[in-house]
Amino acid sequence: MTSITTDTYAVHFNATGYRELNNYLKNNRFSKLFIIVDTNTHTHCLPHFMSKLETDLECEIIEIEAGEAHKNIDTCVGVWNALSELGADRKSLIINVGGGVVTDLGGFVACTFKRGLKYINVPTSLLAMVDASVGGKTGIDLGALKNQVGVISSGDMVIVDTSFLDTLPQNHLKSGLAEMLKHGLIYDPSYWNEFLDLNNLTLDDLDILIHQSVEIKNTIVTEDPNEHGLRKTLNFGHTLGHAIESYFLSASDRKELLHGEAIAVGMIMETYISSELLGFPKNDLEIIKETFLKIFKKVTIEASDHNAIIDLLKYDKKNEHGNINFVLLKEIGAPKIDCLVENELLIKAFEFYRL
Repeated sequence: MTSITTDTYAVHFNATGYRELNNYLKNNRFSKLFIIVDTNTHTHCLPHFMSKLETDLECEIIEIEAGEAHKNIDTCVGVWNALSELGADRKSLIINVGGGVVTDLGGFVACTFKRGLKYINVPTSLLAMVDASVGGKTGIDLGALKNQVGVISSGDMVIVDTSFLDTLPQNHLKSGLAEMLKHGLIYDPSYWNEFLDLNNLTLDDLDILIHQSVEIKNTIVTEDPNEHGLRKTLNFGHTLGHAIESYFLSASDRKELLHGEAIAVGMIMETYISSELLGFPKNDLEIIKETFLKIFKKVTIEASDHNAIIDLLKYDKKNEHGNINFVLLKEIGAPKIDCLVENELLIKAFEFYRL
């Protein structure tokens, strides 16, 4: 697959990615190499990655705990201390091998340690391949509140090795599909249509769709790197989705949701709101709901949960001047940013999802 390049970094795929990485290591005088993994990718992904690495650089492995619950400042402090104790300097290189938690947190650690080290992302989950590792958003959560602290700063390279998908459990693979479906809904109706019959998709098809998804996101963030306009459209489904994800993360009696599971709920609800406020076609609304519910089991959200989830909306990073800003759809491929939604309509959206 053809590499996708920008002014500041490139996304390489499969064998090309390792060839480019090894050339990069050969042509730059790094003092030391640090590889950040989590407990899962250390076991399932690191051996394969190391087998492709060609370098005489001294290499240190830093392992963090797996899961969104560990994407926090305490984990950062642990990694910063490890880097310091292991002799990292400003000529060191960090390579993040993992899913979205590793690439988000590892990128943030790299951007802040000694005021900035170079880093490379090697996403190992479908979600990270099509979303977290592209576009330069790094950061951590503040308690259960998603992505409250971070910076926008792209690494030097992204390597998408789709063989890592073989290590994923089914629910994590589905979680990544949510972001790919979102790219179709906000940008390209023909891309959305590719997912309407998932039963006929082959692994080769998935490789092509991953490449297209990265292309879509890269096109959007290249035009609007600092999220002043177009890039906000990537948050479709995320205003409610992040609030739902945070609520389930913090509620002791609820099972934590994967990011894609929560965003799928958010996209169904925000499409319903789009139909009520912007005249989004009802027929397409029903197709979207049906498509997501074929992939994701319906999440039980009680009426007693609604107000607590709505209260969490005030922490959404798109908010300005006290307003909660939604991304809605006029039609598939035609988003509208900075939409205001009354609480009464939010309650109706919860009811639409539940039925």
